[in-house]
Amino acid sequence: MSPRNHALFWSLAFAGFLGFVYIFKAVLLPFVLGIAIAYLLNPLVNGLRKIKLARGPAAMFILLVFFVFVGAFLALLLPVLYKQGLQLAEDMPGYINSVLACLEPHIQRVSGILGQENGTDLKALLSNHSGSVASVAKQLLQSLAAGGQAALDMISVLVFTPIVAYFMMKEWPHITAWVEDILPQAQKNTIKDLLGQIDVKISGFVRGQISVAVILGIAYAIALTIAGLKYGFLIGLGAGLLSIIPMVGSTLGLVVSVAVAWFQSGDLMFVAIIAGIFFAGQLIEGNILSPKIVGDSVGLHPLWVFFALLAGGSLFGILGMLLAVPVAAVAGVLLAFAITQYKASPYYGHRVEEKQPAQKAAKKKPAKKQKA
Repeated sequence: MSPRNHALFWSLAFAGFLGFVYIFKAVLLPFVLGIAIAYLLNPLVNGLRKIKLARGPAAMFILLVFFVFVGAFLALLLPVLYKQGLQLAEDMPGYINSVLACLEPHIQRVSGILGQENGTDLKALLSNHSGSVASVAKQLLQSLAAGGQAALDMISVLVFTPIVAYFMMKEWPHITAWVEDILPQAQKNTIKDLLGQIDVKISGFVRGQISVAVILGIAYAIALTIAGLKYGFLIGLGAGLLSIIPMVGSTLGLVVSVAVAWFQSGDLMFVAIIAGIFFAGQLIEGNILSPKIVGDSVGLHPLWVFFALLAGGSLFGILGMLLAVPVAAVAGVLLAFAITQYKASPYYGHRVEEKQPAQKAAKKKPAKKQKA
């Protein structure tokens, strides 16, 4: 196949993938979650296979331990998070009014620039909208707890995800062998090499970065709660989980927690302690957690991950965000491969540039005179 036909084939394949996800996005979430869990836990199943345990029972045991651990974890955290979330939604208008009071001189100046006689209109607009945002957030939390269609979707996820995960873990070797068998034989080694690079990136991010985010979330939550910060558990856990994108979670957590600490006490020492918790977390993450758990092999730039999550979320919601990292890893590997192929081609001009100095030297070299 010519390069043009290759590009056309893979473009159509990607368009077909997007079309499939768009058509079946309402039912794909349990399957994507099940495949992700199977991919995450497959190394543990392979470890149990070394002690001569059949793959089916090994997959069932690992899956049971995993869901028991996740269920216990959520049972401990969700009541605390729900309570602090409602409290934060109730207190948010007061915090925003306090911020507006501090910014009132600046609001007056901006209002003068905009041509208003005073800043009351702008201040009232911001205050009214802040109350609306807090009200919407509170109603959202209460509606999620009340049930409805979201509860039905959650039940379908809880029922079908373990089933999909079990069969994927049980049949993983057969699935990989089937995929390898249908690869084009002429490009089989190249494709297997690319799939290996994709696997390194995805596994490094999923098993590495998510592990770091969970550890940071628990550490931040406990540290902020012990320090006495209001909503400390909610802010710390959210900051840690958002650390899936490096620097984003810790930066947002630092800003929010420092603001809450200032409004809570007004004591600079307390604010410094809260800020010190996040600085210490960043030092531990950068020097211990990330080098030991994630390593240098992931190769997914934070901006690329951030863009992929935003794009996936805007296109397909939660399902798109789950698919964002694998798609970003695949796109990164294929782009690097395409650039390598381009640089090795005549279009890049590298080979021509190498020949030119030799040709010039041959022209400048004088011809030897033959002796009579």
